[in-house]
Amino acid sequence: MHELKHLPTKTVQREPTIQIVESVRENGKVRQKVLLNMGRIEDMQAGNIDSLIASLTKFSKKKWIQAEAEKFLVHNAKEWGLELIFRHLWDQLHLDSILKDSFTRAYTCKQLSEAIYAMVLNRISDPLSKRGVSRWIEEVYRPVFSELEQHHFYRALDLLAEYKEKIETELFKRTRSLFNMRVDMVFWDTTSTYFEGQGPGELGRYGYSKDHRSDRVQVMVGVVMTKFGIPVAHEVFPGNSSDAATFRQIITDMRKRFNLDRVVFVGDRGMVGKDILDELDKNHIKYIVGMRMRKVKDVDEVLKTGGRYKVVRDNLKVKEVWYDADRYIVCHNPVQAEHDKKAREEMVQKLEKQLKNNGVKSLVGNSGYRRYLLLDKGAVVGVNQEILKKESRYDEKYVLRTNCQLDTDEVALAYKDLWRVERAFREIKSSLDLRPVYHWKDSRVRGHLMVCFLALVLESALQKKLLEKKIEVEYIYLLRDLQQLRAVELTIGGDQYLCRTELAGETYQAFKALGIRPPFQIAELINKRKVEISKSEPEYFNLTLFPEEEGV
Repeated sequence: MHELKHLPTKTVQREPTIQIVESVRENGKVRQKVLLNMGRIEDMQAGNIDSLIASLTKFSKKKWIQAEAEKFLVHNAKEWGLELIFRHLWDQLHLDSILKDSFTRAYTCKQLSEAIYAMVLNRISDPLSKRGVSRWIEEVYRPVFSELEQHHFYRALDLLAEYKEKIETELFKRTRSLFNMRVDMVFWDTTSTYFEGQGPGELGRYGYSKDHRSDRVQVMVGVVMTKFGIPVAHEVFPGNSSDAATFRQIITDMRKRFNLDRVVFVGDRGMVGKDILDELDKNHIKYIVGMRMRKVKDVDEVLKTGGRYKVVRDNLKVKEVWYDADRYIVCHNPVQAEHDKKAREEMVQKLEKQLKNNGVKSLVGNSGYRRYLLLDKGAVVGVNQEILKKESRYDEKYVLRTNCQLDTDEVALAYKDLWRVERAFREIKSSLDLRPVYHWKDSRVRGHLMVCFLALVLESALQKKLLEKKIEVEYIYLLRDLQQLRAVELTIGGDQYLCRTELAGETYQAFKALGIRPPFQIAELINKRKVEISKSEPEYFNLTLFPEEEGV
């Protein structure tokens, strides 16, 4: 063991000196072995000792790290990845200018657009209440967020509700231009979400619940999307609205607002009834809709009609049937049909076995079995073969009705694309967290749903970019990887810098999809005034944060 030691001399005449000594054990005793005489203590205290110690630290790894660490001051480490990606898309869609132009005189302060962006980003990242968002923004690296206060979020929601249609119209123009979309077909579907408690006065109503919560008041939400999966508009209806009523209204609104006269509307099965379809035919509005299979007489007649199927894919065959002057397309999946046939045969075997061994009491109480039983004066006498034969007619088939001039295979494939809308609703209810809704005023609920819609637009835009670049990644995991990218502000020797953490997992693929480079790992902040840095966008020394580059 070495140590620096002040060793006084035994005589008064000799002045104190400093020695470097080593403790050693000899014959069981600890003794100090002099390694170096440093000189008179007065000379060393004059300043040489400090410089000597500083020089020696570079030969000690521990001491060197401690000395270097004193030069660094880390201010914060915040989430950055999602903000970088979705802010780029936000700017590409010119959403700031769309919001400001839409609000016009009502736009009283610049923070409102930033508050909307913060709420939209939170929907994508970590859905919270508006009160929660005001705290969440402290965890995100976007200095301008520090200007936002609670009232900005609520005022922004009111404005979103008030100017919804104007914003959607302008945003549609931007998305159509950005993706060079030809809008010749739009898809429509609805969902419901319920409230705990009374809910909003105008929108909160009891109705058919797709969440299977008929005991709660709810609101109906519909989304219009292009065949590329890009949202065009959304509508909010009272919770007791029928799908048929929403379909009629959305067609009227879409033709008026977006000038879509030459467009085919696509809706899910059961969305509309025959009276509405006849009305659409009368007004020369093109449509493709799915028909209810077991509740419409026309469908039974269409399925009975013979004809040759056209093979579209291994799992899709189609044929055209005209009935009562209406055009129908019968779609059939032979692969799934064989699976359904085997499942039904196994079910019949189990049913017959139970009838023989266990009697009928357990079967009558089973709704899944009861429909296949043959009854005679209330008594079960066997399996109803006629019902089984009729059921086989539906094996993995669905029927579409249309008045458009597309070929049969185009009609079928267009309807299959409706899954994009259905997926959008799943995303709204999960990743965008439509429910629970934390607002009780109608305007706030409408504003909240508009925030969810804008988030869906940004996410759809990113997914479209990934598809265009043929980048195959699991989207949900890509978002998680982006959340791990963080910005670190630190001070080194009086200068302030911004650093980023390593790109985790598939993070780079998001930058590649947008054709931009990730930010440099370290950049000097020009603005050195601490107060201003916390309240404004940072400037970067010799750094372009998003340089456009083909094939990045």
